Amino acid sequence: MAGEPISITVLGSGTSVGVPTIGCHCAVCTSSDPRDNRLRPSILIKYGGHGVLIDTTPDLRQQALRARIERVDAILFTHSHADHIMGLDDVRPFNFRQGGEIPIYGSAETIANIRHCFRYIFDSRYAESAVPRLVTNAFDGGPINLFGLDFTPIRLCHGKGTVYGFRFGSAAYLTDHSDIPPESMELLSGLDVLFLDALRHRPHPTHSTVEHSLQSVEKLAPRRTFFTHICHDLPHALTEDTLPAHVRLAYDGLDILVGDAA
Repeated sequence: MAGEPISITVLGSGTSVGVPTIGCHCAVCTSSDPRDNRLRPSILIKYGGHGVLIDTTPDLRQQALRARIERVDAILFTHSHADHIMGLDDVRPFNFRQGGEIPIYGSAETIANIRHCFRYIFDSRYAESAVPRLVTNAFDGGPINLFGLDFTPIRLCHGKGTVYGFRFGSAAYLTDHSDIPPESMELLSGLDVLFLDALRHRPHPTHSTVEHSLQSVEKLAPRRTFFTHICHDLPHALTEDTLPAHVRLAYDGLDILVGDAA
């Protein structure tokens, strides 16, 4: 893997209800700026001819078509909230195209919840038609080697709950967190690219704010930071005007090359 390029495609940068929000007529939900249209949060990591997906949002089919995703070789889950798992059935076309099973990874709690929510996938008694072909794997906190690249789970606080981000090479993806524990901060030094939850300016019990995430940026000093899981309180262009040059808002369709000089 050494020296091989890693690219990240932002499939969704929005909050759990997406932007535009159903029934809302605010300035962001009616914006003509395409960067203000935000599907549920997910990224695709590509390297060495492989594709690794983080989370399967309810928008996965739309995201995959828009990004022209050709293959998904493994899936990592941050946690089992609906906006992060409910598109799992839409991986079936990748099974059809690729053949074989797709490994999925999450905490023991997340894997148990996925197996419960999607019982028909894992219980042969329900398999009357085509279902995703998956192999579940519960991680223990140690690195997960996928096709020569280590993905290290990063424990995060999501209000009173626990979720996970992932570090891979000199990049890390941390969505849906209200705080980063000290032991996790130690795993995030020397980053080129960092994704952080930044829901809005107003405090929220389970998500980071723009101001709080800027404090994390100051402590961790990554070369580039992208805020994600953004709600309709934050207009893209106006918000970016208030941020440091090395901190940007993620947007759907954004492609990033890790280690790129740009």
